[in-house]
Amino acid sequence: MRAVVTGGAGFIGSNLVDVLLERGDEVTVIDNLSTGKRSNLEPALAGGARLEVLDVGEAQKVSEVVSEARPDVIFHLAAQIDVRVSVEQPAADAIVNVLGTIAVLEAARASGVRRVVNTSTGGGLYGEADLLPTPENYEIKPLAPYGQGKYAAEGYCALYERLHGLSAVSLRYGNVYGPRQDVHGEAGVVAIFCGHLIEGRRPTVYGDGRQTRDWVEVGDVVRANLLAAESSLSGSINIGHGEETSVLQLLEAIRDVSPERPLLDPEFAPERPGEVRRSCLDVARARDELGWEAEVELRDGLRRILAGL
Repeated sequence: MRAVVTGGAGFIGSNLVDVLLERGDEVTVIDNLSTGKRSNLEPALAGGARLEVLDVGEAQKVSEVVSEARPDVIFHLAAQIDVRVSVEQPAADAIVNVLGTIAVLEAARASGVRRVVNTSTGGGLYGEADLLPTPENYEIKPLAPYGQGKYAAEGYCALYERLHGLSAVSLRYGNVYGPRQDVHGEAGVVAIFCGHLIEGRRPTVYGDGRQTRDWVEVGDVVRANLLAAESSLSGSINIGHGEETSVLQLLEAIRDVSPERPLLDPEFAPERPGEVRRSCLDVARARDELGWEAEVELRDGLRRILAGL
């Protein structure tokens, strides 16, 4: 199979690229390296992957790369992922997450790509849901421009399917964590807390720490992408563990897996605007129609991260 991975130098994308190469696929990566790292791709580049350094919003260049690569599948992971940035700069967020998605879809249409697997968000779309776990048909009511932009991107995927017959599916992730997530980044509290553990610093908890998330390990997310690429499902599919875990419970889990290096007590700071209080995804569609379930338990995933730090 030939694949293009946008955002392929990022945390999730580079893990996906590695697995694609291990299967023997031809891989072209599109990434502007603003948050992705060339170092994440070193094994892949040595193994034959090709990196095109460009912004996903550069529609003409994206189209040229896709035309040359002639992929069967595009995995679209390039995105602006910081909720706070989206609140402060909603137009900039939309340029990347909405216009960038349109550029990818148009390139796919023009080059006759068989399938587009789009990356979306679960908690970022459902907002403060009254129904937990939350299914895909629940009311969309994001609390930040990030979620609104991702919903618009999903809508364009559905439009291109209706208008042009382009096969597309959107995977709504829970909170993804795992190796290569930036311990100094703005997104990914699991990695940030693990970094604090290694450095002996007190983690910062925003709010009271009882807010919950549905954490899912990156290896499971990669497997969901591969299954989605081979399926004919359309619309949106939740990809999570289907379990609520609070930030305070996450801290306890980190302590459990690293007893020889105890995590310091957290500092508490005011909660941040645009972040939901509780998030948990109903993953019945992924299980019943995609044949996917999360397999990596949180503590096992944490051990994998710490082993690489």
